[in-house]
Amino acid sequence: MKYTQGQYIIADKTAIAREIYSFTISCPEVAAAACPGQFVHIRARGYTLRRPISICGIDKEKGTLRIVFEIRGEGTAEIARLNKGDLIDMLAPLGHGFTVDPSYNKVVLIGGGIGTPPMLPLAKAYGNKAIAISGFRNASAVILQDDFRQTGAEAILCTDDGSAGIHGFVTQPLKELAEKGGIDAVYACGPMPMLKGVSAICKENGIFCQISLEERMACGIGACLGCACRTVRNDEEYFAHVCKDGPVFNAEEVLW
Repeated sequence: MKYTQGQYIIADKTAIAREIYSFTISCPEVAAAACPGQFVHIRARGYTLRRPISICGIDKEKGTLRIVFEIRGEGTAEIARLNKGDLIDMLAPLGHGFTVDPSYNKVVLIGGGIGTPPMLPLAKAYGNKAIAISGFRNASAVILQDDFRQTGAEAILCTDDGSAGIHGFVTQPLKELAEKGGIDAVYACGPMPMLKGVSAICKENGIFCQISLEERMACGIGACLGCACRTVRNDEEYFAHVCKDGPVFNAEEVLW
């Protein structure tokens, strides 16, 4: 796993929803090494521990990364105070990403809430071969739907309260698509109950599935062992670490 640590210029900042921000960061060496599903570890001014944030966009030609994050505490609030032209302290790219297979003809990308951003690089990779299903609490929390469409992917929106798109969870349209058949792979990131439901549908229908786990992290490189999760390998239980062994795992490996 090749990563670098440095101070990088924020090339653009946009507020895309309530307390959700999009940063474009100029970091040519990081962008050159990054792949879908990896994350960055950002140090907020005045805080020791870094904050992990999924990569939402990779532009190798321009040498930029895009991150989209939600304010969830004092650390991310401090990061959100940074503006265009400021320097951001970043350790990246980290973790193992998704398996992208050009031979796949139909893939489904599933994002729940702030787990939606890491699906966008996959949509860019697969284009019109992808169907992106996104789930949010309500209409005010919806993000990135136009971005998905711009990649050529079909975008399906779900909200818990029915204020936008389908009234229900992302598992509903996934189940309908799975029953029709023809899906080569499913990729997902979001809350654990959502991932568990997605994995169950894929197992029932014999569909290859990869999931990106969201865990609190301290070091981000596997040294502190704080982000352990139960997995199974070679029929034996194994405590993997989300930052180093993941954040992407084959769904069948995770013990729910």
